[in-house]
Amino acid sequence: MQVTKNYAAYSYWLESCGDDLAPRPALDGSVHVDIAILGAGYSGLWTAYYLLKRNPSLKIAIAEKEIAGFGASGRNGGWCSAGFPLGLGELGRRYGSSAARDLQLAMIDAVDEVGLVAEDEGIDAEYEKGGALRFARGKHQVPLIERSLETYRAFGLDEHYQLLDAGEANRRVNVQGSLGAIFTPHCATIHPGKLARGLARVVERLGGTIYERTPVTSYSEGSSPALHTPSGDIRAKTIVLAGESYLSQLKQLDRQLIPIYSLIVLTRPLTDEQWNEIGWTGRECVSSNRLTVDYLSRTTDGRILFGGRGAPYHFGSGISDDYDRHGPTHRVLRDAAMEWFPSLSQSDFSHAWGGPLGVPRDWMPTMSYNPVSEVATARGYTGQGVSTANLAGRVLADLITGVASPLTSLPPAGHQSPNWEPEPLRYLGVRYVQRSYANLDEKASASGKPPSGTSLGERLSRH
Repeated sequence: MQVTKNYAAYSYWLESCGDDLAPRPALDGSVHVDIAILGAGYSGLWTAYYLLKRNPSLKIAIAEKEIAGFGASGRNGGWCSAGFPLGLGELGRRYGSSAARDLQLAMIDAVDEVGLVAEDEGIDAEYEKGGALRFARGKHQVPLIERSLETYRAFGLDEHYQLLDAGEANRRVNVQGSLGAIFTPHCATIHPGKLARGLARVVERLGGTIYERTPVTSYSEGSSPALHTPSGDIRAKTIVLAGESYLSQLKQLDRQLIPIYSLIVLTRPLTDEQWNEIGWTGRECVSSNRLTVDYLSRTTDGRILFGGRGAPYHFGSGISDDYDRHGPTHRVLRDAAMEWFPSLSQSDFSHAWGGPLGVPRDWMPTMSYNPVSEVATARGYTGQGVSTANLAGRVLADLITGVASPLTSLPPAGHQSPNWEPEPLRYLGVRYVQRSYANLDEKASASGKPPSGTSLGERLSRH
């Protein structure tokens, strides 16, 4: 008999989402449906939502290994951002300036779409569109935000971004060591757990079925598409693979993605005195230009969330609950939070958690459907999944139903990433890049000069 996990312990978002998190019934015997979806995270839920809104008569079943929102959808940093895994310049080099611009505008629209659906469907996702600030913390980061604005200007998108000097930036959020920031209004904070759990209820209300604690062990394609589980098969006309990093655990896809862990710490609610010193009344999402990535948000109940990378990749693309917490990385994040905001030295941190995100070899998300194999998939968001998954759900809904739209012409539609290298080359390469990024950040901070972009670590992971 399967033991029920304490799902509330996996993140503050699941703990505070307002649900008891009791699992829905598992699959018990084989069933036949129109659409079978692997994964009840954002990708699977958004795909089901848009398909059911388009055709309420569809029979849709979702198989989820744990509970809806268990993975990255219930553990992320609370950003609904117009950011995309591939930078605008790299998108332009690969796909042309027009396609890159169209994709960026689609991401901007996705931020608003999430808020509109939440409002229309009565999902209290704590959606607040305060924008995003990317700070230059130290003189080595100033050229990076200046180059970003130049890139946006080259693509005719500069109206969506604003360069702030140190005074303007710190009047928004008083960050230690800030020398300026780039601001965009196209970003919102959300409560990830409430959004995922609420979206699952909406899908059920529209007629979808979610089987929880139903792990998919493999799938079939072609003339008899199906998701295979220990308790039966979900046979369908079309299957959708939407498990993000967990897709790396399927033998058929084990080299399409690698799971990289992103970790988070969270303070207790700050005092009015601390908030008066920090500011942050606009609830912007906040980051800097570190290669090792940092992301911050202010929660509705007055806490500061500080997340980042740095937890080690595990051999063979390993995923385990034991990897969700990594003491050295969580200590680094707590120390970094206090460097950003010295007043936090008087605060306790109440929560620490983490989880894997899916990274493709070329950093490019896939949103595809093959009418011959009858397999659709959405994956590879590299930590930018909240709004990208919404876009993916709409792209897949168009592709599956045969609707040619501007979305189906975007670069991720029909994309196929190359495989990652086999082990042990994968392990050696990924760990090398992780160490290289950390060393480059330390060197840039000490020297006052930004990374050159020509180091081996940067070339191996250019995006």
